Amino acid sequence: MTERVAVTGALGKVGRAVVADLVAHGYEVHATDAQGPFGERAGLGVDVMRADLTDYGQAVEALAGCASVVHLANIPQPGMESAPDTLNRNLAANSNVFLAAQRLGLRKVAWASSETTLGLPFDVPPRYAPVDEAHYPYPTTTYALSKVLSEDVAAQVSAWSGIPFVGLRLSNVFPRDAYAHVREFHADPASRRWNLWGYVDVRDAATAFRLALEVPTTGSQNVVIAAADTIMDTPSVDLLAAEFPGVQVRRDLGTYETLLAIDAARDLLGYVPQHSWRDEVPPA
Repeated sequence: MTERVAVTGALGKVGRAVVADLVAHGYEVHATDAQGPFGERAGLGVDVMRADLTDYGQAVEALAGCASVVHLANIPQPGMESAPDTLNRNLAANSNVFLAAQRLGLRKVAWASSETTLGLPFDVPPRYAPVDEAHYPYPTTTYALSKVLSEDVAAQVSAWSGIPFVGLRLSNVFPRDAYAHVREFHADPASRRWNLWGYVDVRDAATAFRLALEVPTTGSQNVVIAAADTIMDTPSVDLLAAEFPGVQVRRDLGTYETLLAIDAARDLLGYVPQHSWRDEVPPA
């Protein structure tokens, strides 16, 4: 039987890629978003229904009839709304979806946490590099705090319900058309130090969410999802030495290796990034 998956925030950058990936792999998708266009006009190949997930009843309706959920619907980054609104709305939407999953007895919850839970922006240097899951929690904005608190809610609801939860701490997501601007960063490494020069291709992010649904897991687990490399053309050790002198480097690094460690995602989900800006942008 084809599994029916709810995808919230389906019209967002990651949402569109997740819907396309799930459909391509044989899933039936029930897509929702708070803003249109809705129905077939959304252009996703599936109908998109309206849902304001800060309302618990609408969250239940968004997940009804589905076996699992990919939950993406949040204010997507700091500064888009006021600090209190960001905290309140994200935490409400996440809590409502998690509790709706418990009420409906879903098989699995995969949801979008954030790299910001690890200390971004790194105005204060990280304690060590590469930054991994042990660097958590280190929220420096109400956006990051909304994700930290949501990870706590996920852990409790998972324990109550027995439903496995996987939170993906997504790095800065790049669609293919955004790579045209990458070389603009290279003259000024400081402009991207805020997340240790991390990024993730939207196609790899979509794959990670599908893996989170498919791979058996237990409890509530949260892992970093980033590309295998940095967004820069300067070696990773040199970036650290220039922008974060004195920060402990805990292992030998590949030339351009990511400084947002993805080892835990590989071990838990079998996540291996397949895409890099280096494959999309001609050499300088």
